[in-house]
Amino acid sequence: MNKVHVAATSPFPIGLQLSKADGVYFYDTSGRAYFDFTSGIAVNNLGHRHPAVVEAIKKQADIHLHGMVYGEFEEHPQVRLAATLCSVLPESLDTVYFCTSGGEAVEGAMKLAKRYTGRTEICYFKGSYHGSTHGALSIMGSEVYKQAYRPLLPDTRMLPYNNFEALKLITHSTAGVVVEVVQAASGVTLANEEWLRALRQRCTETDTLLIFDEIQTGYGRTGKLFAFEHYGVVPDVLLLAKAMGGGVPIGAFIAQHDVMNVLSEQPILGHINTFGGNALACAAAQATLDTFIAQPELYTTAARKAEQIIEAFTHPKLTHFTHKGLMMAAHFETKAAAYAFMRRSLENGVVLIGYLFNETAVRFAPPLTISVDQIEAACASMRR
Repeated sequence: MNKVHVAATSPFPIGLQLSKADGVYFYDTSGRAYFDFTSGIAVNNLGHRHPAVVEAIKKQADIHLHGMVYGEFEEHPQVRLAATLCSVLPESLDTVYFCTSGGEAVEGAMKLAKRYTGRTEICYFKGSYHGSTHGALSIMGSEVYKQAYRPLLPDTRMLPYNNFEALKLITHSTAGVVVEVVQAASGVTLANEEWLRALRQRCTETDTLLIFDEIQTGYGRTGKLFAFEHYGVVPDVLLLAKAMGGGVPIGAFIAQHDVMNVLSEQPILGHINTFGGNALACAAAQATLDTFIAQPELYTTAARKAEQIIEAFTHPKLTHFTHKGLMMAAHFETKAAAYAFMRRSLENGVVLIGYLFNETAVRFAPPLTISVDQIEAACASMRR
């Protein structure tokens, strides 16, 4: 197959010729199976081609696919999905705006914060990753990936993560604060619980919208359905994507009705999205969420499975793991050791990738459906 016409995002792609994926496995064109320890970067939390998701897609495909741009028609799949989402969230998060990716959810939330507060400043944190679109890039916590694309959005302010003193920089001029409860791209950096509570209090004091980016942590990855449940802190706006669609592109930003409603007036159509709430995507997302609701053990066992991986995996140049549930980073002594390990693991049948802002860390993020026996087999392959 000629791949010369497909855009590349790096000069050294993994290069696996994918012919099929099923459960926790990839298959190449020769039929060889590989353990997927990436989950498509926290997308395939239910594994590949989960039967409930596949069935929902097939059923919806026989009804209709695309109706009208977001919100103009009343389409049952999006209405039902929004209701189900709100049923598992705090009461203050009662209105869902569907989009097609995490980056779009970030963009929408930034507009919402500015429109609702009448302010312009957006605060974010060092080490954060919120997407690669121009607005999301403006609040990325790494200059390496931003410098080639400046000028970016004005009036953004980067704060140090887990720093109490820096919270004073959030003021009555701040429209919104965008934060990951667990930072992903830096190699799984956990929020300090007291700091997150202090951040919530500061945003409340300054009437600033607190925006939690759970695009990677959402739907069970950390051992709770949503990572903020570990901390008992409720955001004003919640961002979801990745695992939401069970492999189908979909995202959302969620807020209180009175907040979200400002996008519908002065001007009307203040935020629109052609494919947001797409019927096929919503049907897949409904099946995904229904599965998590019906089978909470999918995520309540994540911490135990993470401990099994830590106990079963050894490497002479491994220094430590950081993790929250099955959102894991294996930290090596050097970049060379990390990259050599990923290359050799692929040769031994395990697909791994690194972290954007941490070149000595390797991502361990298998589907939440992985079994105890599969973990042992994958770790045995990696030990080789």
